[in-house]
Amino acid sequence: MSGPLTGLRIVEVGSIGPGPFAAMMLADMGADVIRLDRVRGGVIADLQGGTNNVMHRGRPSVGIDLKTPGGRAVVHRLAEQADGLIEGFRPGVMERLGLGPDELHLRNQRLVYGRMTGYGQTGPMAQHVGHDINYISISGALGTMQRAGEKPMFPCNLLGDFGGGGLLLAFGMACALVEAGTSGLGQVIDASMVDGSAVLATALWGLQAGGMYDPTSPGTNFLDSGAHWYEVYETADSRYISVGALEPEFYAELLGLLGIERTARPQWQDWEAGKEEFAALFRMRSLDEWTRLLDGTDACATPVLRLDEAPDHPHNVARRTFVEAEGIVQPAPAPRFSRTEASLDRGPSPAGADTRTALRDWGFSDPELKELERDGAITCTQDAGA
Repeated sequence: MSGPLTGLRIVEVGSIGPGPFAAMMLADMGADVIRLDRVRGGVIADLQGGTNNVMHRGRPSVGIDLKTPGGRAVVHRLAEQADGLIEGFRPGVMERLGLGPDELHLRNQRLVYGRMTGYGQTGPMAQHVGHDINYISISGALGTMQRAGEKPMFPCNLLGDFGGGGLLLAFGMACALVEAGTSGLGQVIDASMVDGSAVLATALWGLQAGGMYDPTSPGTNFLDSGAHWYEVYETADSRYISVGALEPEFYAELLGLLGIERTARPQWQDWEAGKEEFAALFRMRSLDEWTRLLDGTDACATPVLRLDEAPDHPHNVARRTFVEAEGIVQPAPAPRFSRTEASLDRGPSPAGADTRTALRDWGFSDPELKELERDGAITCTQDAGA
């Protein structure tokens, strides 16, 4: 185990999407994370699991029934030893299980308790169900992703679930863990995907205040596809190239490479004409031809790569942005550290595959494990004979 969070112990109550992503981020950085996958009716709920869900990398899985006294006792005991806990239930569920922050802080006042929800722990929508697309809708973020005359286009579920959700929760956990090291006291992190996606759009709020972004006219602003120098264009082979020549000097270099003599940037009313001109030019060559022409320049134009292509890009190869672990190509841990380098020590475990070995590592004896299994509090799968 390596990384800047080595030595920290985190309990992850199994969930989907942003919760596992936050736990992955912490595990990537060296934290000792134990994942608790819930048992329902004697069957482990493998939430988006198996060995292909790389968000489950870096940590073992324990099959546990949180509705049994023994299962709850396991969580209490783990929390006593842990620095942090992550859960992603609706508000009030953990309290009804007797596993809320008030109960666990009685056992460990230093525990940082991370809560991941869509709408937050409070407010009129706190108990509502939803998904990424709903959260980024009411935060205003989705409304910024709209071309003129078209409907808003959501960026898969990257903005709410993972950017505004899991990443912000991991950041909140790291902040509270640092503070707990000074104060000796834990606290509750209320991470909401609405709040997080709103924060991600902070720069646009500044542009709006400065009169540089008009939210009432989507698709007409320089960052939302209005400007021809910040746009995606189709190539001759039906691929795409992205152009982000914001600064005048980069724009001038792009024009030179495109063979356009004009050097002054067109004003607002000329953006559509600029788009038509650029579109016609980019359709004249293939993506590979444009990539060779624009590579190494300051034109701020790059190929739009598919997921299967990105690992082979020379820059990504040089930086090892992607790695292969246990036969699966996936993003490497990020960011980079000069001394405490993060590493990928293990791939994803199927739900309940490590029940006994993981709990042994947290101090449970074999007789205790046998009793817990007999009572249905824990369930073992692959390591049942370990």
